[in-house]
Amino acid sequence: MAPHGSGLMADLKIAFYGDDFTGATDTLSTAARAGLRTVLYLGLPTPAQLERAGPLDCLGIAGAARAMTPDEMRVELAPVGALFARLGASVVHYKTCSTFDSAPHVGSIGAAISILQHYTGNSWVPIVGGQPNLRRYCVFGNLFAGTDSTVARIDRHPTMRQHPVTPMHEADLRLHLEAQGLHNVQSINYTDYAQSDAELDEQMDALLAQAPQASAAPRAVLMDLSDACQLASVGRLIWARAQVQPLLAAGPSSVVQALVAHWKIAPELVAPRVAAADGPVLVLAGSLSPLTALQVSAASSYLHVSLDPQHLETDPTYVVSTASHVAKALAGGRHVLAFTASNGETAGVTHGRNLARACGDLLAQVLRITPVKRLGIAGGDTSSHAVQALDAWGLSYRAQLTPGVALCCLHSDNPLMDGLEIMLKGGQMGTETLFEELVNGSVA
Repeated sequence: MAPHGSGLMADLKIAFYGDDFTGATDTLSTAARAGLRTVLYLGLPTPAQLERAGPLDCLGIAGAARAMTPDEMRVELAPVGALFARLGASVVHYKTCSTFDSAPHVGSIGAAISILQHYTGNSWVPIVGGQPNLRRYCVFGNLFAGTDSTVARIDRHPTMRQHPVTPMHEADLRLHLEAQGLHNVQSINYTDYAQSDAELDEQMDALLAQAPQASAAPRAVLMDLSDACQLASVGRLIWARAQVQPLLAAGPSSVVQALVAHWKIAPELVAPRVAAADGPVLVLAGSLSPLTALQVSAASSYLHVSLDPQHLETDPTYVVSTASHVAKALAGGRHVLAFTASNGETAGVTHGRNLARACGDLLAQVLRITPVKRLGIAGGDTSSHAVQALDAWGLSYRAQLTPGVALCCLHSDNPLMDGLEIMLKGGQMGTETLFEELVNGSVA
């Protein structure tokens, strides 16, 4: 398992870019719980920040590519790819949302693969579909996701089929990615993992030989994942080829789960307990998902502050007055849950991004007035922009609140921010009582 790096990063096995901050913390949690030395940076790290982290097995960068146009993604991802190439990671992982929600014009996974694959040299790109521990399953190339009561094909999922920015209208990930410029995606079906290693390798080699050799698009193979017992087979296929030449892999945190399973590293059996909060907790919920709405309703320990999206985006005096109100409540010892109230309209790309940035501005103003020790942010875009508004450079794993939701420690050169406990969660993540657990503590 000798990696390709040298010097400070000689042990670096995985370098990942999270297309939003919440997903990036799930991958951070996955790697850290397996015992991999891992730091998640909140932007391109400086040499001093790399030095401060020390030797790493896994290095992550949390980004916001999920909310970007392809041109914006190129500006964002090209320096990331160049850095990962210099650090010599064997596997470069473009971490997508487990629901693969994306579109040709925003958050294009196809565009991200095209940009980053240039920096790895390996013409084969594995795409891992599914993440069973989050109830995401990929079967014969089609993606399914669990709801409260059942499992639905992603294009019939009650939330994902009407996502305000990137609704999922196609369950076959090969066709979904083809619309984003990734043509002729081959596939390994979940039933194929019953073969011997030699037979599976032979099948993989045959698939790669079929892929277009002269095309400018990278050769991609979609790898089904319907059960955790298949992770080791997926990880072996990826790692064996990464030892020949560094490669790019795309997909949710199951990419790292697969590698860990192949390496036979057992994740921590008993997760660290999340202690009750030491002081008032602030939660900012910018997600309008039905699950987040349930979590808001169940959060009885908080003072609820409803945020008007239109005023938040367009009225600076509203932001200032709201920040003052929230900060005053926190200073008085109250837990505060500030959440965007839906106005019944469907958010477009620009509206969603502007609202996320406005939430970030609000958060920064609140914390300048009244710093807290524990913070929660709900919503992928909201988390990305809100954390970017903080004076911080990195995150490390502290504990897992629930599958897909980690409690992290913020790293900053600002002593008021350094050591802040922060939970970032996507709209579809967490139990109904998640915000209460953030206050009262829990055992993951």
